[in-house]
Amino acid sequence: MARIKNAEAFCNVCGAVRKMEIAGDVSADQPNKKWAKCKKCKQTMIIELSDEPKEKKPSLEGIESENYTVYSPASTYSVGDSIFHQSWDDYGRVVSKEILGNGKSSIVVEFKKSGKKKLIESIK
Repeated sequence: MARIKNAEAFCNVCGAVRKMEIAGDVSADQPNKKWAKCKKCKQTMIIELSDEPKEKKPSLEGIESENYTVYSPASTYSVGDSIFHQSWDDYGRVVSKEILGNGKSSIVVEFKKSGKKKLIESIK
């Protein structure tokens, strides 16, 4: 099995899923439990790694021919919507939504050329 250096897991301190740096094994009889350090708050905790494969990227094949919306920070989007970002000349699909700490909304979009990007939505 390949050695994993980073993983995503729920941080009890931050209260969100964060990137964690794997610090070491908990014990030999629990191979899926690891010590991990949150890259945001720097707290160390025990996490459990699963053998399940990571979530697949959404299919962006033929997205240019689908109905898409030109991205605007003032618009609101739903998960699964296809968008076109004019500045980047790139097509993408909304994969998730978040509420930021200041109460504003953001979307995570998987773009064909640019990869995964976080964009603001619903700005007045």
